[in-house]
Amino acid sequence: MAGHKILVIDDSKVIRVRVKEMLPQGNFNVLEAKDGQEGLKFIIKERPNLIMLDFLLPKVTGWQVFQKIQSQPHLKKIPLVLMSGRKEEVAEKIPEPFEKHYFAFLEKPFEQKELTAAIQLAFKLAKERPTESKSKDTVNRRDASGQIEALEAKVRKMEAEIVALKKQMTQLVTIVKKLKQ
Repeated sequence: MAGHKILVIDDSKVIRVRVKEMLPQGNFNVLEAKDGQEGLKFIIKERPNLIMLDFLLPKVTGWQVFQKIQSQPHLKKIPLVLMSGRKEEVAEKIPEPFEKHYFAFLEKPFEQKELTAAIQLAFKLAKERPTESKSKDTVNRRDASGQIEALEAKVRKMEAEIVALKKQMTQLVTIVKKLKQ
């Protein structure tokens, strides 16, 4: 991880400094943003290798930053650690398990061991995240497969109805012939 840029977006100077101090010296270039607005500017300008994002921020909230990241395919690829002292507020917006959303969650306050584990998980999840085109192709294939099955079921139903109508028609023809005699 030598030379990785880590962006820490947190309104608490204490947290930003704590993260910086807990990381191994010399391996990381830590960028700090005090609010979501500044964080978004750093994300676009600096293209960090990891984003550590507080969920409760002034100006632009962590939730808004998260949504912006998720809406941009090139930003979604960046490993993300979401931080908060109020896990329930995060879970209100983003349902657990958080890993299925491809980010690690770090509950404040945290120790170095927890920070390291969250960073490692964030990198692992970022690698596992399907690329946008594969993801869309898979969804499109699933949709198409479901549509084909539905159409096949309709065809089978219509064929059965046709057979029933042919029987009824034969019966009607027989009744009409008997009435003519």
